[in-house]
Amino acid sequence: MSRRALFALSFLAAAMPIAAQHYTITDLGPVSQVTAINRFAEITGIAGNHAFLYNGGSLLDLGTLGGEYSQGQGLNSAGAVTGYSTQTDGTYRAFLYSGGRMTSIGTLGGNYSAGYAINDAGQIVGSSVTANNLSHAFLWTSGHMTDLGTLGGNQPGWTTTASGINFSGNVVGYSYLSSGDFHGFLYTAGTMHDLGTLGGSWSQAYAINDAGQITGQAYLPGNGKAHAFLYSNGAMTDLGAFRQYSSGLAVNAAGVVVGQANVRSNTEFLVYHAVIFHNGAPVDLNTQIPRGLGWLLTAATGIGDAGQIAGYGTLHGVPHGFLLTPH
Repeated sequence: MSRRALFALSFLAAAMPIAAQHYTITDLGPVSQVTAINRFAEITGIAGNHAFLYNGGSLLDLGTLGGEYSQGQGLNSAGAVTGYSTQTDGTYRAFLYSGGRMTSIGTLGGNYSAGYAINDAGQIVGSSVTANNLSHAFLWTSGHMTDLGTLGGNQPGWTTTASGINFSGNVVGYSYLSSGDFHGFLYTAGTMHDLGTLGGSWSQAYAINDAGQITGQAYLPGNGKAHAFLYSNGAMTDLGAFRQYSSGLAVNAAGVVVGQANVRSNTEFLVYHAVIFHNGAPVDLNTQIPRGLGWLLTAATGIGDAGQIAGYGTLHGVPHGFLLTPH
């Protein structure tokens, strides 16, 4: 079956009513982190110290830009990957991996850059240090990197990051304001728009689908809690949490959001589980897989248009990546 036909079937499946459902789980092996999945269930992330591309049961090491470390952050439907890698001098650069080759896409004039998402048009977004030592969001298109500016905050150490991009080239991320707070943004038609919050002081946008729906995390009044949100048609909807915190990390074409939520806290740490959001509330993905397999799913970082979910957790206490396939 062609990739075009597969996509057509995937889109029809995504258009059906979404409900919490059970999944079969595929072990991606002892990877450190999983960051993204495309519509063909190709996956990227970090295995050991290198970026990888998972396809059809095999894990391909993408190498580095000459240094010791690389990390895959985003990939598109053609299997092109972006992320960041160290160079021989120890500085790191955003990269494009395509056609079996990893290449640097440069910076905004400073020594560091990182790519976080790539769309099907090959555009890359991320964050880069500028010539005057500020950290700004960028949009890279056909060899040219554009500084997206900020929402008003422009101090050293106040990072502005672009985290997601859709096919239309609309970009999301977060930026500091002149007040020192940070808010999620939508960058479209050359302008950065403040997405606001859920009543608190801060928010971050992590992903956007081709319909323009955005997910991320926003603080509630009092700033004691932060919840995942879905931003659609100009309104930010609270997707709920089990306790204090949840995050929407990815959204597919049907507007289905996955991420993580804390289930409890001990004396020092919050304990997170991977979740899918359904009817305005998180569903623990650990309850949606067979029991007794030894898995603890801690974060769902990507969801394909056919409902397949990628993420990471532990298998018998060892960090592993996973692919969930609905049935």
